[in-house]
Amino acid sequence: MWLGLDVGSDIALANAIAREIIHAGLANREFIERATSDFDAYREKVESYTLEYAERETGVPADAIRDLAHAYASADKAMICWTLGITEHHNAVDNVLALINLALLTGHVGRYGSGLNPLRGQNNVQGGGDMGALPDRLPGFQYVENDALRAKFDEAWGVPVPPKRGWHLSGMFDAMERGELTAVYVIGENPVQSEADQQRAKRLLSGLDFLVVQDLFLTATGEIADVVLPAAAAWAEAEGTVTNSERRVQRVRKAMDPPGEAREDLWIIYELARRMGSDWGEASAEKTWDELRSLSPVHRGMTYPRLEGLGGIQWPCWDETHPGELFLHSRLWEDPVPGLRAPFVPVDHDPPVDRLTEDYPIRLTTGRRLDSFNTGVQSGGYTSPLRRGESLDISPEDAALHSLADGERVRVVSRRGALEVPIRIDPSLRPGLTFMTLHFQDDVATNILTIDATDPKSGTAEFKATAIRIEKLASAVPA
Repeated sequence: MWLGLDVGSDIALANAIAREIIHAGLANREFIERATSDFDAYREKVESYTLEYAERETGVPADAIRDLAHAYASADKAMICWTLGITEHHNAVDNVLALINLALLTGHVGRYGSGLNPLRGQNNVQGGGDMGALPDRLPGFQYVENDALRAKFDEAWGVPVPPKRGWHLSGMFDAMERGELTAVYVIGENPVQSEADQQRAKRLLSGLDFLVVQDLFLTATGEIADVVLPAAAAWAEAEGTVTNSERRVQRVRKAMDPPGEAREDLWIIYELARRMGSDWGEASAEKTWDELRSLSPVHRGMTYPRLEGLGGIQWPCWDETHPGELFLHSRLWEDPVPGLRAPFVPVDHDPPVDRLTEDYPIRLTTGRRLDSFNTGVQSGGYTSPLRRGESLDISPEDAALHSLADGERVRVVSRRGALEVPIRIDPSLRPGLTFMTLHFQDDVATNILTIDATDPKSGTAEFKATAIRIEKLASAVPA
């Protein structure tokens, strides 16, 4: 069933589904009473989210919402998966909490074939978080502000780890604006072209005292850097591990040497440390992994030989006899539940910041196409039979309303900027919704249009919900 809800109305839909499940007597009361907390507050919160209200807010017929609620609650196994359409909003965390609430309401969590899965857009997003690339966590998701957890890192590394959480990405840009962050080291990112407010990002990065970029290619960010360190391709020219969406850690094996002066990321970091007075020894991926295992309990049993022999292992893996956990949160089905109960977190619908008006009546949402990757730095160097240039994808109804022909070049205007781009009529789009990508920034800088309204909890920008208008050009001809 495809509901095709209006962009930014996810919480209204989730809360209405919850209300219907509760009123139909389909909530898993036994699981709720044993394994969760704060259900009464949640039930009170969703009570106002009637099917009729949800239909008005989401554009989804009430009968379809009812059918989905009954099907999900009654299923023997059910999975909720989401991608950036949930998280690239100003209330990203609340969107995710609304989905978690549904899993707790029905008991679709902690069992085989049931659960919650944030699907990743790249092969090692999960691994980045696992290794501590989060502002408030050390490797193994250990809180940096927990004195006891931090102490073992202090001892192992021989230096005191800062006891306060750092900035997330949006917080870093805010700190640049305040003059608190004056030097930045960018590894494998192109923020000049990937940030929601492209003009602000370039201005702030250009104004730093010192900018280092480490990357495969000379990106737009690299072009304004003080130092560029040419890196190897992690998937072919380096040893290491990656972790996928099901928490499976897998080995990456070096197939060839990097070209020219390119070096493995690990070698570069070790060499920088040596030149700054700290000799960490050999830049060995396995030795670095073993250091991680000594500090992260959830990775402790994952030796390189075991990863090789088993074809990957899912964390948590507590020791070298443990097979790895097939799925998380099985403890919620134990009686009594060990540790903390899973809390319901009531959340409210909050529409996109960039509101639709008479001047900006059309919603623009951004995303990816199958053949291209992010800002196009990597994929743009290769041909693809699927690839075409940037376009504003538009519904047939909106094309007719604006008297636009397929391929006609138009001016797209938001509250932050304007650009010219050809349109492409896409029958799969509903009226009032348009689509663009970030893949062709050198030709069409989509991020000139998007809004950098961010979630205060995660720092994620609202890429998915920009208000625009479409203007015909005086001499409009097909591109």
